[in-house]
Amino acid sequence: MAKEIKVLSEELIHSGFMQLSCYQLKHTLYLGGWGQTLQRELLKRRNAVAVIPYDPVNDKIILIEQFRIGAIKEGDAAWLTEIVAGEIEEGELPDAVARRETQEEAGCSIGDLHHCLDFYLSPGGSTEKISLFCGQVDATGIGGVHGLAEEGEDIKVTVVGFGEAIEMLNQGLIQSAIPIVGIQWLAMNRDRIRSQWNPDKLA
Repeated sequence: MAKEIKVLSEELIHSGFMQLSCYQLKHTLYLGGWGQTLQRELLKRRNAVAVIPYDPVNDKIILIEQFRIGAIKEGDAAWLTEIVAGEIEEGELPDAVARRETQEEAGCSIGDLHHCLDFYLSPGGSTEKISLFCGQVDATGIGGVHGLAEEGEDIKVTVVGFGEAIEMLNQGLIQSAIPIVGIQWLAMNRDRIRSQWNPDKLA
């Protein structure tokens, strides 16, 4: 079948930190013909980069914690455990954003950088697409509070062993989608990454 979309109208509802538009549209059906007219609200966000800062020598991951508005009704649980992430500004390359954000949010420099995969974060209502990277780091002495004050960032940085990160997933202590995807990717590819990143290649 030919997959086609007809946008009948698009209305900008709100423009601020993010943009919200309302669409009237139709799309083709698997069994043929066109479906009914749908109304869908779409949150328009820049694409972003996420980084798993991984120390292959010590088998440790750098995690961050910060307040997230989406979890505001959770009280003190609105401070979510995550991995490094940041939006791609116009003209920026994803790998450059990965290095910049890791320095800003975790106070850490990346050596080798491996592109893992790309995925939509919430395609039912948002345009945001994530480019996930695994970054080779030396986690020795990393920690504290980081982030850009002018952007209102207040980010706590911690280093955990790979096994501890997996146990945090199993216990439901990580509830943000990006770190869940990132840590699971590392679990699937850890042996290969460790064999590729020798200690003498650390930054």
